[in-house]
Amino acid sequence: MKAFLLPEKKEFMNLLLRSSVFDQFLLSHASIHTAVNYEIDGHLNTSYFTEEELAQKQLTGLSYMPYRELRPACYAFIKGHQTPLYFKFVLMLSPANMENTIRAAGTSVTFDDISAIYLHIIYQNNQIILTTGVSYRNFILDKSFEKEWDKYAQSFLIKNRIIFSEI
Repeated sequence: MKAFLLPEKKEFMNLLLRSSVFDQFLLSHASIHTAVNYEIDGHLNTSYFTEEELAQKQLTGLSYMPYRELRPACYAFIKGHQTPLYFKFVLMLSPANMENTIRAAGTSVTFDDISAIYLHIIYQNNQIILTTGVSYRNFILDKSFEKEWDKYAQSFLIKNRIIFSEI
């Protein structure tokens, strides 16, 4: 697990809320505190959609809603003249991206070993901190995949020109 301080708050917020940079992730949970507190549970209610809608929106087989679908609502909750008091976004890799990332890492960890791969983004005390995380199904001594995920997350930040410092 690594933590990154993101000092360019305005630029990062534009990428998070107004661009497609994070759209390939799923939203596990969001908490946004402004004039009121908003809590978003990202669990997908598949019974809300028809099979055709699930296929059209590329939701088939997902347990969580893609961030791209919820980004406009998150933006609506945050936009305004005042800075939020607090927010937290818990983003996770989709099953397909998780499988690709595990395979590319070249470690002994398999898809069946991991329940989720996360990015936690927290705004608190006028700072934005992004933290990486891996949730395992069972206890595993080998932490080499976590190190690979940390490297991938750092590469993601660099590729998207997100300024950061490791903390």
